[in-house]
Parts: sequence; structure tokens; C-alpha cells
Amino acid sequence: MKKYILIVLVVGLVGYAIYDYINHQDTTDEIVSSEETVTSQDENSGGGVEESDEVGVEKGKMAPDFELETLDGEKKKLSDLRGERVMVNFWATWCPPCRAEIPDLQKFHENEDITILAVNLTETEQDMDKVEEFVDDFGMTFPILLDTETEVADTYKIQPIPSSFMVDSTGRIQFVALGAMHYDMMIAEFNKMK
Repeated sequence: MKKYILIVLVVGLVGYAIYDYINHQDTTDEIVSSEETVTSQDENSGGGVEESDEVGVEKGKMAPDFELETLDGEKKKLSDLRGERVMVNFWATWCPPCRAEIPDLQKFHENEDITILAVNLTETEQDMDKVEEFVDDFGMTFPILLDTETEVADTYKIQPIPSSFMVDSTGRIQFVALGAMHYDMMIAEFNKMK
């Protein structure tokens, strides 16, 4: 009897492992496919981005407008920055990849003609003192916007953080990064924008 139970248990575990492996592969393929859709260039337009006047969070679409208060109490509105190249970066103090990305963001801000809007997911933070301390510790000199109710994060369909959107001078999204970017990647994508 114990032998049969052991056999059934082993067969069940092997069956589950195969099921899990196949299911994981399908999910991984979907994620890779969706990231390629978001971050790959459109081959039909000669390697560029197919532009649209439609508002959305995909490459080539007009970036959804928003207005948030900064850590300094000022109001910043994305549409007020038309004519400038902008990077909208979503982050939080508790996020390890965000911590790793911030020094490269600061270097990018200092070395290039780009406006960085660092949208803090304030609703997820323990308290504002942590945000202010984080900004001071990392020497962040670009605008820190406070998404106190994650409305902007919801509009931009933010799942992983950090996530970044490179917006050209016409207000169109030219690149989407789901996850941390390094300095060389920022420069490469910046140089592709008008």
C-alpha cells in the first residue's frame, strides 16, 4: 500500500513539474512578446516609431498628460514641456532596482538636455520623510513628482518599477523601459529622439 502511495505521489509531482514548466514557458513567451511589442522598433517604418495622434502608453502614441505636485510644492504638467525631450520615470524608495537606477538618472540629467520627471509612487511609501531622505541621500536634482493616489501610475499602467517613458519634443512616446535602465541605454534612446 505504501508503495502505491509513493508511486502516485512521485507521478503526481512529475506531472505537476511538467505542467508548471509548460505553463511557465507560455507565460514567459507572452511577457517577452509584449516587451518586444513595447520596446522593439517597427520594421515597417524603417526602424523608427509609427506615430499616431492617439493618446496611449505605447510607442508612437501621444503620452497621456498629467499634472502633479513636486516635493517642493510646485505643480508640473507634462504638456507644459512640449518642445523638450522628457523622461518620465516611475519609482519608489523601497524598490531595489530603483535605487540602482537613480545614480544613472542623475548623471543623465546632468549630462544631457533632457527633462526628467521622477514620479514617486507616494501612496506606496511609509511616509514623506523617507522620500525626502532618499532624495537627499542620492543627490537627486531633477523634479520629484508625488503621485499620492497612484492615478498617474494607473494611467500609465505601471506594473514593474522602475518604469520609464522617453517622450520626444512633440509629446510622443519613443521608448518604454519596463525595469531599470543603465546610463548607456538612456543615452542610446535619447539620441534616437527628436
